[in-house]
Amino acid sequence: MPSTAPPGDPVPTDGSLPESALAELGERPFGVYLHVPFCSVRCGYCDFNTYTALELGGPSAPVSQATYAEVAAQEIRLAARVLGGDAGPVQTVFVGGGTPTLLPADDLVTLLLTIEDELGLAGDVEVTTEANPDSVTADSLRRLRAGGFTRVSFGMQSAVPHVLRTLDRTHDPERVPQAVAWARAAGFDEISLDLIYGTPGESLDDWATSLDAALASEPDHVSAYALIVEDGTALARAVKRGEVAAPDDDDMADKYLLADERLTTAGLEWYELSNWTRRPSSRCRHNELYWTGADWWGIGPGAHSHVGGVRWWNVRHPAAYAARLAAGESPGQAREVLDEETRRVERVLLESRLAEGVALDVLDDQGRAAVPGLSAEGLVSSDGDSVRLTLRGRLLADAVVRRLLP
Repeated sequence: MPSTAPPGDPVPTDGSLPESALAELGERPFGVYLHVPFCSVRCGYCDFNTYTALELGGPSAPVSQATYAEVAAQEIRLAARVLGGDAGPVQTVFVGGGTPTLLPADDLVTLLLTIEDELGLAGDVEVTTEANPDSVTADSLRRLRAGGFTRVSFGMQSAVPHVLRTLDRTHDPERVPQAVAWARAAGFDEISLDLIYGTPGESLDDWATSLDAALASEPDHVSAYALIVEDGTALARAVKRGEVAAPDDDDMADKYLLADERLTTAGLEWYELSNWTRRPSSRCRHNELYWTGADWWGIGPGAHSHVGGVRWWNVRHPAAYAARLAAGESPGQAREVLDEETRRVERVLLESRLAEGVALDVLDDQGRAAVPGLSAEGLVSSDGDSVRLTLRGRLLADAVVRRLLP
């Protein structure tokens, strides 16, 4: 999860939620995010809450890859106690990291079964795991699919070796089509590839090579994210020292336009600023929970949750996380109760990124007054009920939002 969070207020020791939040349970879809904080190496651009085995102290550490499933299961049971069965069946489960598939497939399946036993799963539940191409085998993917996983998202990032080296990615580009083929053979009907553009030293031709390689595997879904240089990362330090160039806005725009052109021509349609899908059923329903203000419980160190206008985040270090749960306490570090205006603003921030756009009645008077000007500039379109980004508007999404939220 991201490296920073507001100070917030204390979380009750038992993790209990305000009655106002519990009263909203069942009004929106409910999902579970499961954070697996382990990586074999730390990528220089990443500021997520991840640890190598060496950083944690090896197999004898208070929490390790070998013991993590048992520890995380304790928080799943805590969630069931707090929610009391009123959240409704879980609609989506997303296992992220880190590299979730560094855990044995059987451990991931055990955690999914614990979620089913404690919280219940919807009949059409979407269950996703992220995976590095070099962290899966044909057998592990078969085990995941047989155990109830329905979707896999591979961190491809690039097909160009020198770009992967700059990103500290360790897989061979040829491993990606092999992993996709294994996933298809295992019975996965929904396969996503994650790409990153704007890496220092990546040319437009390099980016085109990566897009073409991704499309050659015929994925059902593609995420293409602009590289962000996050404070505190190795990449940020290298940029500050002048060893690599900072991403260039014009270069980023050219690469976004190329991605949209190549992906659209291949039959994928954008549905969120950085996401394209081959068909509506291949959208990532779990991410749509985040973008539409639904409810989810985040399991794991540093994981964030949102239920009924209450947002909280767990302690970050796995040892502190395990210690809290072992003591029968919530691992929550802090929380905030969102007022109605904050929830409205967040709706505008997130829903404006979606192809469906944001409803005009979510905007305040000043925001609605800005729409005709934005439309005249070719940045948005409006049918009288909602306002949606045009392709040009997608390139300037932050500026558009600033005018919708004056």
